[in-house]
Amino acid sequence: MVDAAESRRPGGRSTRVLNAVYTAVGELVGEGAERVSFPVIAERAGVNPTTLYRRWPDVGSLLEDVAVAALTREGESAPDTGSLRGDLTSWAETISRDISRPERARYLRAMVAARVHLVAACPVNDVRREQAAEVVQRASTRGEPAPTVEQILDHVVAPLYHRVVFALEVDDAFARRLVADVLAMSG
Repeated sequence: MVDAAESRRPGGRSTRVLNAVYTAVGELVGEGAERVSFPVIAERAGVNPTTLYRRWPDVGSLLEDVAVAALTREGESAPDTGSLRGDLTSWAETISRDISRPERARYLRAMVAARVHLVAACPVNDVRREQAAEVVQRASTRGEPAPTVEQILDHVVAPLYHRVVFALEVDDAFARRLVADVLAMSG
């Protein structure tokens, strides 16, 4: 068991273990592993399987944590270009480029594949919701008409992820088209 002082120490044992686990998951997903299980991940990471069972209720939860780490950056804000169109375009292009990178796409597909039931919450979606809310708030402060956060998620973010999950082409032109479509909704 990691004591409280050790768990707070940046770069401490818990950070090394977490990095080893995330790396193991990434390698297994990258290799196209047919079966990703706690024992297989633990062996690859060089940790005891109980370490995984204590932290995550199931493999799907672990894959989701890895996907969040791979697909978002903690504390990352949406771009602030001075206009709603600029903010949304820059943000959509950044998401598009990031999640379409092969290693990121594999994480995303693995996370989706691991789910067998509907989930009450999705940390990746939660991060994107916070960023969209930030963009909408800034637009509101500038007096710009803006789509709702839900419209941005449903008509910009979701199509980007959809395309990556199904291995369809995603590029800046597609991201810009999505932004133009959602901006047309806000008048």
